[in-house]
Amino acid sequence: MYKIEFHKRAIKDIAKLKENKLEVKTKRLIELVKNNPFQNPPPYEKLTGDLKGLYSRRINIQHRLVYKVNEQENKVQILSMWTHYQNM
Repeated sequence: MYKIEFHKRAIKDIAKLKENKLEVKTKRLIELVKNNPFQNPPPYEKLTGDLKGLYSRRINIQHRLVYKVNEQENKVQILSMWTHYQNM
């Protein structure tokens, strides 16, 4: 099991998720990532380019859960839960 940490940007995203009724689905994804950040399904995407080293899972058609995995420390840092990689 991995320890979950939230980046300050992700903490700000929580209110937006609640307003748009995406909170439950996002919590399920976070629990899945907490148990195994590389579990399929649901599929995850290994990001490239400027976002290399980050992973993404779809919350809905527009929004993504973006996270970074530190396997040495058994830690997952949630970086963003709103939009589609903007401001990363």
